[in-house]
Amino acid sequence: MPPDPVPTTIVLLSGGLDSAVTLAIARATGDRCLALSFDYGQRHRIELEAAARVARALGAHEHRTVRIDLRAFGGSALTDEITVPRDRPAHAMAAGIPVTYVPARNTIFLSFALAWAEVTGAARIAIGVNAVDFSGYPDCRPAFIEAFERVANLGTRLGQEDGRSTSAPPRIAIEAPLIHLSKAAIIQRGLSLGVDFGLTISCYDPGAGGRPCGHCDACILRAAGFAAAGAVDPATR
Repeated sequence: MPPDPVPTTIVLLSGGLDSAVTLAIARATGDRCLALSFDYGQRHRIELEAAARVARALGAHEHRTVRIDLRAFGGSALTDEITVPRDRPAHAMAAGIPVTYVPARNTIFLSFALAWAEVTGAARIAIGVNAVDFSGYPDCRPAFIEAFERVANLGTRLGQEDGRSTSAPPRIAIEAPLIHLSKAAIIQRGLSLGVDFGLTISCYDPGAGGRPCGHCDACILRAAGFAAAGAVDPATR
């Protein structure tokens, strides 16, 4: 499909803090944003309600939720009968890949986004991964994003059309605008763009109605980020 006259970005939208800011950044460029979420069997499935709220509030042109069941493989506290770690200190969170890592999740999600990009002619796919205040996930690192961008352009019609040379700029860019930012900096950027963080959910093990547990890695990193940013998290009021 030829490129759309209106620049289009596909944004992976989980309903969490980082993906909300990623969508806000893409919207601020004037791009038409197509938001893509996944119902993958996650224990914190309530995040999909948050994703829908964020997509509406930030003006996504379209929001789709794709169903895939990663419980078929398990291997993660988010998709299997494994306890979510609680109250871990920072050094423990940084010590290795935690059990909340979902095997190949970002590879799978980006592959679905890539398929939609081919259909729509979108030139960019945006993902809210972060390599600073992160939980040790291997698919949140710059090397992974750079490698997937090469795959995206080598393995698609959109990336290879017109006999382009290997030295040409990529037709499909995989953008990770938060990858080198601290959690505090991400929050500050979101606030500057008008993101309502009260619409988002970060918790891996929420209680009734989506109330954050306050003890999982995601909750701890989020709380530390708001504290460092000098802001109050509206989701915990």
